[in-house]
Amino acid sequence: LDSGATLGPVTLAYETYGTLSPERDNAVLICHALTGDAHVAGVHAGKDDPGWWDDFVGPGRVFDTDRHFVICSNLIAGCSGSTGPGSLNPATGRAYGLDFPMVTTADMVRAQRALVRHLGVTRLRAVVGGSVGGMQALQWALDYPDAVASCVIIASTTRLSAQNIAFNAVSRQAIMTDPDFHDGRYAEHGVIPHRGLATARMMAHITYLSEEGLQVKFGRSLQDRDRVSYGFDRDFAVESYLHHQGTKFVRRFDANTYLYLTKAMDYFDPFPDAAAAARALEPVGCNFLVCSFSSDWRFDTSRSLELVQTLLRHDKHVAFQEFRTALGHDAFLLDVPAYKATLKAFLDRHGRAR
Repeated sequence: LDSGATLGPVTLAYETYGTLSPERDNAVLICHALTGDAHVAGVHAGKDDPGWWDDFVGPGRVFDTDRHFVICSNLIAGCSGSTGPGSLNPATGRAYGLDFPMVTTADMVRAQRALVRHLGVTRLRAVVGGSVGGMQALQWALDYPDAVASCVIIASTTRLSAQNIAFNAVSRQAIMTDPDFHDGRYAEHGVIPHRGLATARMMAHITYLSEEGLQVKFGRSLQDRDRVSYGFDRDFAVESYLHHQGTKFVRRFDANTYLYLTKAMDYFDPFPDAAAAARALEPVGCNFLVCSFSSDWRFDTSRSLELVQTLLRHDKHVAFQEFRTALGHDAFLLDVPAYKATLKAFLDRHGRAR
């Protein structure tokens, strides 16, 4: 690992869609965001929820599984089947908890590279990701330039701003100061730090939406009442919505994983200075598509333009598009017609594992 620590054995949970061509040249790797998983499309038996990018992946869709072999894996340090802080530490016989080593985006990509090779793919038609997934996609292009034909980076950044680091720090504090956290050993106590994790999710969720979107959807509407309570009930619809988001999140995500993945976000900085950018980009020859959304204030358009300008300064092939929408950061997950059309056109034009 980048920290100098070692981790093993490692399990990486993954799903694939479509069929790998005889030439093994039609593989597309999709990298999930902070709280995603490998289940990018379709519905699992016994479950109601489709994959997190179901509108984008499937026959005739943006990532057409009649043409593409789509791969998505859960990140290391994750909590959806891959080795993470909830996994058994072979050295102790207990769950790792906070003994799990710190991981970086480069470590995550290194594990993905091992998976891709295990599947018999030496060169990817495209690596695609939104938000934290976009960080992984960029890391792929930098670390394995010979293995990537095209790189699609959506609603992402080359480094977190001080404000974004602050958001993550407050979220981690909410989790770690929950009385049920027990220094990361909460499972051994038969509890989870649900209050802290729900609060972290509620705060983060605000940053995934836009002010305009919140105003249009909720405004100052009251929730199931005609007048305010003059107390600390959830009077407003937006309060009830955030409470629901926090409660739902606690049922599916691990608190320690949230700590580790947000730290990996904080550490991501592939271009700390001009010299580092020149070194990192010198061997890169793939085609880039960079996308942003006008109302995204978590990773606003200026962050995408910084990346585009860096790529252009080093004579890389890059296309850029900002999409007008009130959907905020989460727009990368949603059905924005112009956005979907742009992704499809780029893949049709450049998605060849040449």
